[in-house]
Amino acid sequence: MTPRSLSIPKNLKTFSLASAFSAFIYPALGLILLTTMILIGGFAKSVDLVWWYLPLGLMTVVLTILVCNAGIGPLHRIMQHKAGVMKAPAQFLTMLNLMIAMQGKVQDWVNYHSQHHRFADVPGDPHNPEEGRFWAWVGWIIWRDENDMKRPMALWLRDRPVIVWMDKFYHQLSIGIHLGIPAIIYLAVWLSGGSLFLTAILHACFMIGRAIQFHATVYGINVLGHLPTPKWADYTMAMLTGGEAFHDHHHEDPQSILHLPRKGFWNRIFDYNGTLILIYEKLGWAKGLKIAPRFA
Repeated sequence: MTPRSLSIPKNLKTFSLASAFSAFIYPALGLILLTTMILIGGFAKSVDLVWWYLPLGLMTVVLTILVCNAGIGPLHRIMQHKAGVMKAPAQFLTMLNLMIAMQGKVQDWVNYHSQHHRFADVPGDPHNPEEGRFWAWVGWIIWRDENDMKRPMALWLRDRPVIVWMDKFYHQLSIGIHLGIPAIIYLAVWLSGGSLFLTAILHACFMIGRAIQFHATVYGINVLGHLPTPKWADYTMAMLTGGEAFHDHHHEDPQSILHLPRKGFWNRIFDYNGTLILIYEKLGWAKGLKIAPRFA
């Protein structure tokens, strides 16, 4: 089989503007917005750049990373690997968080990941690191084979109305989340006499947090997760991906809602995507959860 990095031509026909926007343009806009606000705060006498904006901005980055992972974790472990069943409230939150994370349609995500497990690290793998780190990082989402995008939604997801409906209107809902809601927030702050300066800083921090989580996922899992890495790198990437970066065992036990042992405080901190799913079970939002024997 010809490696996908060679079989997919690199031209305008295969270029995905949506993926390029998600991976590079949107993060760049966030950095530009934050830099602009810092310069305004430093040079404009009419604007105060106070010290507590820094911890507030960092908190926004952290919260955004957590929210994005709250989408990818249930998507990967339950929607993809069928390690349980989520009820409507959990499905809705997961889909909403996935749109915040700019992960694209569930239909495409699951199809690509299924191919990855079928051809892991050999020709046919959509993001095989043996074909180059750049390709495994973002090349595979920037240049697309049109046949991949025509694959139907996985059979086991078609009877989930919430998932099917939100996936169908993914682009419209995403535009509302990333353009409509910020516009409403800016308008509400302006009408109430609040600080548009602080609002812009927090908006920029949100955009940067989303970018950090996005690239930690595609690079930390697709590249580092398939290469020998030191333990500190695994745990660093795990904190940025909700535990998805604990990847060395995943292809052996893919059907598990936990990536670290159930017991242990720090296990539940580093594998917080799994912890979230356990919380969903306590709330009655998830059932039939499966845990790999080594993590039970």
